Amino acid sequence: MADDELRLADLLCALSVSLDLAMAQPLEKSIRSCLVAIRLSRRLGLSAVDQRTVYYATLLRHLGCTATTHEEADLMGPGVAYLRPLMERTDPASKRESLNVLRQVGKGTGVRRLQYLARTLTTNEAPVLLAICEVGSMLAERLRLGPEVAAAIYQSMERWDGAGTPDGLAGEEIAEATRIAEVATQAVIFTSLGGPAAVEAAFRRRQGRWLDPSVVEAYDQELVSDLEGIDVWQETLDAEPLPHGKADRLEEVAEAFAHFVDLKSPYLFGHSTGVAALVDQAAHRLRLDDGERATARQAGYLHDLGRVAVPTGVWERSSGLRRGDWEQVRLHPYQSERILARSTALEPVAALVALHHERLDGSGYPRQSKAPELPVAARLLAVADVFQALTQERPHRAALSPEAAADVVLGEVGAGRLDGDCARAVLEAAGQQAPGRLTSRPAGLSEREVEVLRLLARGRSNAEIARELVVSPRTAEHHVQHIYGKIGVSTRAAAALFAMQHGLFTP
Repeated sequence: MADDELRLADLLCALSVSLDLAMAQPLEKSIRSCLVAIRLSRRLGLSAVDQRTVYYATLLRHLGCTATTHEEADLMGPGVAYLRPLMERTDPASKRESLNVLRQVGKGTGVRRLQYLARTLTTNEAPVLLAICEVGSMLAERLRLGPEVAAAIYQSMERWDGAGTPDGLAGEEIAEATRIAEVATQAVIFTSLGGPAAVEAAFRRRQGRWLDPSVVEAYDQELVSDLEGIDVWQETLDAEPLPHGKADRLEEVAEAFAHFVDLKSPYLFGHSTGVAALVDQAAHRLRLDDGERATARQAGYLHDLGRVAVPTGVWERSSGLRRGDWEQVRLHPYQSERILARSTALEPVAALVALHHERLDGSGYPRQSKAPELPVAARLLAVADVFQALTQERPHRAALSPEAAADVVLGEVGAGRLDGDCARAVLEAAGQQAPGRLTSRPAGLSEREVEVLRLLARGRSNAEIARELVVSPRTAEHHVQHIYGKIGVSTRAAAALFAMQHGLFTP
């Protein structure tokens, strides 16, 4: 599907699931809130233009939520990620509700809990909240959603009574989209917790304080009563105000969400964009066609979306990962795939990101896939991810120099875990010298070319080779021509004889 045929809502609904994961909320919570908000806006008689602002401001309400996870973990303890659902529904003006959050701070940290409690009680939280608002607004601008959406997201922590942040706006000074988004979001949260009675009780306490009274008055149970029995995803797509936004800049969407992920920890800054750049340059060196190259580059941007489901404290642990930590880490490629596969347009990208921690010998995760199951773009992504990570500081080690990182990558090639051709392409893209030959195959054949040769010798056509190796027919044809040139033949039969003479039929 061409970019200009894609609906922006389809992409952003899919990617909004990463916001739910980052907030430790049920999947589709953002989508449900969006649907309720758009229903509310229609009941309130908003124009189509204003409804569009409500739609995207609610769907992407938590776009800045990864901006402060590092500070939150330092302030409230490594388990703060699990407190986010509680904090989101807590009225900070209520001493009783705030005390309930305080009881959970630092739980499970032993004697250090007193430190976390003291920090929470004495630290001014305003800079943390401001960062969330600023980052969400900036990312909305990067997504080209318009200044109204960016402003509404920036104001997402303001309150009707003026006791909110970052600017202490009150009443109708607050964007109408923000006021509607808040009521819709709380309606979805409290419906899931206790049904209509819980929503009514929450709104009764908060109307005129946290929430706009007129929006609360427009709300009733009918707006959420069917959510459990409908396809919320499709209903939300259908509810997008006309004209539908087009995803004519898929690369910008991917890059914006790469920044969203990489903000989760200072150790990750620039990781996803760095991987995307390496993959793009290396794909050119490997002569992948334009479509494959674009998909690989997009996978580079989005491969780590699933990281947001893992608490920041795990990624920033300076000691070895504990068993429970490791289980969460092993699942993050699956989470990335799960997010992206929800959009038809992103399915090819989802298939690649699911494989970025797999290895040729089956030692990777989460599926333990082996070489025949790993297309060249996935192998390329794996190498780029390794190299980029090695050149960045991590809690348990200093950043490696590019030269040292290249040595590690070559060691992984020698151990049979990373692809030699892809390693050479990535290292050259990174400005590093790679050995002229990373394998001992005859005539300088690469491991990938040996795979192609085996299929060619067995009578496979270029199209069949392409299907089996998950590449384009044009790429398969390039491989065949390079093989013929290297081994000095021009027919399939002669290539088959060469393969037999050199024992290349056995992996």
